[in-house]
Amino acid sequence: MSQDPGPHTSVSETSISLTAHTALHQIDPADWDACACPEAATGAGPAHDPFTTYRFLRALEDSRSVGAGTGWQPQYLVARDGERVIAVAPMYAKGHSQGEYIFDHMFADAYQRAGGRYYPKLQCAVPFTPATGRRFLTLPGCEDLGTEALLQGMAQIAEDNKLSSAHVTFCTEAEAARGVAAGYLHRVTQQFHWENPGIDSFDGFLGTLSSRKRKAIRKERATANAFGGTIHALTGDAIQPEHWDAFWQFYQDTGARKWGTPYLTRAFFKLAQERLRDDILLVLAERDGEWVAGALNFIGRDTLFGRYWGCVEDHPCLHFELCYYRAIDFALEHGLSRVEAGAQGAHKLARGYLPRPVHSLHWFPNPNFHAAVAQYLEEERAAIDEEIEVLTSYGPFRKTMQED
Repeated sequence: MSQDPGPHTSVSETSISLTAHTALHQIDPADWDACACPEAATGAGPAHDPFTTYRFLRALEDSRSVGAGTGWQPQYLVARDGERVIAVAPMYAKGHSQGEYIFDHMFADAYQRAGGRYYPKLQCAVPFTPATGRRFLTLPGCEDLGTEALLQGMAQIAEDNKLSSAHVTFCTEAEAARGVAAGYLHRVTQQFHWENPGIDSFDGFLGTLSSRKRKAIRKERATANAFGGTIHALTGDAIQPEHWDAFWQFYQDTGARKWGTPYLTRAFFKLAQERLRDDILLVLAERDGEWVAGALNFIGRDTLFGRYWGCVEDHPCLHFELCYYRAIDFALEHGLSRVEAGAQGAHKLARGYLPRPVHSLHWFPNPNFHAAVAQYLEEERAAIDEEIEVLTSYGPFRKTMQED
């Protein structure tokens, strides 16, 4: 099978038809969003997160951030009951393991050392986006039927095409439980999130910290804000093309250092200006009339998702201010309950971001390899549980309200 497996159809015992589409324009936007963000489609409020919306995934595709030559070949999975679309999933044939943030390089190495071909594999995910959210996107009222169909469809496509594996990354805990019941393996990793304990100001947040940590954060913020310029928080129509010109420079610098080649193309940021600016918070630092640093965030219904940071000048503590403290400021001002600060970074712990479990699902048609990975993941889950407990104990929060 090539990296572009083409559409496949599978019919379950319930006569639900399943198709994999190689381009999003093959699917009606209203059908997709009715499953991906019914809360927004019905006018009940913004999407829980923008990442599985038609507009976001289409921007990735139209900008050629995914598709031919990227190792992310779209295979959007659609379940239909008759003519009605009841469930969809952002699925890709992957030619590598980059841009996933729940890495399976050890699985690939073991599979290939055993004589197998690990790539291409199937990946149900939002490319380059380590943010937890629904991956089995179902029409309201079709949750059970739609989720079961998508899980079966992924496994069937992998098996029919003799692929090594199928993976679902950054899914919800409830989806992970459904996957386990369907025979998938459950993996747990961790990320650092800030969660509002019931306060309405940054001073209120500081009041939840130990005296030493409170003083350290005040000092960091003072140092950052003394960089000699102004910090701007921009969203919606306040974001202009010039801001994307600056942020592209920041993104290229970070991408070149971390990944070798930036994942997103320049065209993605142009499309973000056109289609996604209401979903975005840009925090930019300006000095002497020049943009010198910035952080890109996406706005969900109750969560702010930190995504990218970059700079062309180094200033002490400016990274912490733009990425972590201004994110908390925005969340508090707009009634958001959580900030997800992206992948990695134990340094976030001292800044009020605590470790939280992240869930993924994995399925291997080879029963022996499936069993070996199952044993590994059982041991890994125990280690991650312990790590989260230990890291949480070192958090910056007051142990008792009587401290200090």
